Amino acid sequence: MKRKIAVVTSSRADYSHLYWPLKELSAKDDIDLRIVALGSHLSPEFGNTAKEIERDGFKIASKIECLLSSDTDLGMAKTIGLATLGLADLFAEMRPDILLLIADRYEMLAPASVALALRIPMAHIEGGEVSEGAIDDAVRNALTKMSHIHFTSTYAARERVIQMGEEEWRVHRAGAPSLDHIRRQTLLKRADLEKRLDLNLGCPTILVAYHPVTINRDTLSETDALFHALDSLSHQILFCFPNADAGSRALIRRTKEFVESKGRGNVYTNLDTLTYLSLLGQVEVFVGNSSSGIMEAASFELPVVNVGVRQQGRERAANIIDVAADAGAIREGIRKATMADFRQSLIGLKNPYGDGFAAETIVRVLSSLPEPERLLMKQHAHPDNVSTTAFRTH
Repeated sequence: MKRKIAVVTSSRADYSHLYWPLKELSAKDDIDLRIVALGSHLSPEFGNTAKEIERDGFKIASKIECLLSSDTDLGMAKTIGLATLGLADLFAEMRPDILLLIADRYEMLAPASVALALRIPMAHIEGGEVSEGAIDDAVRNALTKMSHIHFTSTYAARERVIQMGEEEWRVHRAGAPSLDHIRRQTLLKRADLEKRLDLNLGCPTILVAYHPVTINRDTLSETDALFHALDSLSHQILFCFPNADAGSRALIRRTKEFVESKGRGNVYTNLDTLTYLSLLGQVEVFVGNSSSGIMEAASFELPVVNVGVRQQGRERAANIIDVAADAGAIREGIRKATMADFRQSLIGLKNPYGDGFAAETIVRVLSSLPEPERLLMKQHAHPDNVSTTAFRTH
């Protein structure tokens, strides 16, 4: 019998990480892949990115409408509730053999909670990481403890998951699956990218990916500093849309007003993965507080000015320049990032998040798991008995 694997994706960001695992799973004759799209995937405001999944040749088994048209933390909380209701009916009927989840978005609490109640084993990608300045950190840890199989991006993340009491055989260091794109796809050359985006990359260009800081009561408390710093620059500035979090709509409005007042630059609602990664290879500096600056930019030896507290605690390569949410500090960070000696120091930089073979590991493990009953019953390993020498064997 085929093993039925359900995969939940809620946004363009997590789908770009899931693409190659989905591609590998869909090619296996013994896997019955069921993709579930929800959240901002179904929102025209955020690019209706479910269509991108279908354009890529995947069949979406179910679409769960749950994202409130809101800009508040209450809207986020109610979105979790609506997703839970929709997924409860879906999973009760579908009864997958395993549910695959990724990362740390708050919406992922819904499928995890439903699967827990229905005794559906869960596999989780990108556990064990740290981002102290966002509620994502607590969500990620909750998903880890609710899951039965773990695919971490780094060796240190694997160690953290095991130290949380997870049995070693359940925890696999796979690398970040977003890096598989870089190894497996041919990125766009500058001329092709300029034509696709209708812009000139011959001038110094900064890419900004900045999200609301969800750990703060005022999720936009750091944005004044960011825009004041950017306002003094002569660079061409390109913005990516923020996540669908509390404060995102106000942030989008301010970003559009900024670009309009400057008379140059662009705001992109949704860049497909190939275009986005190609852009990382062409811009001069990445500025913001996105995990993409931490995880993917290192593979391009791209200087990153990481602003504020959102990514505090996350592992990082030497391309990261951490700055406080202060206009002067951000400007100084950008100045350092553009210096020739700093760029020179990044040549040959190794990305701690992997080398582009994550999907192969994930699919190999998922294809050879024991029966659900064996997965569901977890024994809790004592941290004192964990051997650190084992961390590089998976």
